Amino acid sequence: MNNYIDKIKKEQRTIRFYRIFLIMFFIFIWELFSRLKIVNSFIFSSPSLVINNIILMFKSNILFNNILVTSYEVLLSFIITSILAFIISSLFYNNKMISKILLPYFTILNSLPKVAFGPLIIITIGSNISSIIFMAFIISFFVTSLNLYNSFINTNEEYITLLKSFKASKKNIFIHAVLGSNLLNIINALKINLSMCFIGVIMGELLVSKNGLGYLINYGSQVFNITLVISNIILLAILSYLFYLILDIIEILIIKRRT
Repeated sequence: MNNYIDKIKKEQRTIRFYRIFLIMFFIFIWELFSRLKIVNSFIFSSPSLVINNIILMFKSNILFNNILVTSYEVLLSFIITSILAFIISSLFYNNKMISKILLPYFTILNSLPKVAFGPLIIITIGSNISSIIFMAFIISFFVTSLNLYNSFINTNEEYITLLKSFKASKKNIFIHAVLGSNLLNIINALKINLSMCFIGVIMGELLVSKNGLGYLINYGSQVFNITLVISNIILLAILSYLFYLILDIIEILIIKRRT
């Protein structure tokens, strides 16, 4: 048993090492090619320029302000979407008639390119944070609802049959069998929801915002400051990783509790 645990730990350390190595190797090659003029630093920037730009953003007090704006918008849209998607998917599962009527519409709406709704959203809601949240909502809501619903309907029938044999109510079956056996699937659906919310928020900020990482990316592209664009893309990647890390920790805790 101890040998198996040691093997797993060694494998995890190896994976972490190569992950870090690949990032460092990419940064090294990027910087080297930039200094040797193999790539144009005006177009592709360089790690040193990106670091200097982030330091400059910090000194000018625009770094954390824009990170907080994007974080707030992502978190708010994620919470709203998660709650409503869970309610709708639960309703679909517990009411077959409603699911048969509405599911085709959800499938159609999910397949539509949501960016096409951008001008309409701005006209109807206005050029403010509400339109950004709504953009993130329509991008993530339908796919999250469908993922949750598919997880619910694919619940192991043996769990449901077992509870029915003990005369369990429909409510208890849903809570203990459907939700209880799909906790990891729910976390995975939330991860997809989170990524969709990031996409929606950045799209919204590109269209209407005057704050946030998406706004800085848009501003950098307008003034041909590629270093500013890449800096904020990297900050966005770090921010998304930190959000994902929270869901990963929850997932690990669920797995440990089950084990």
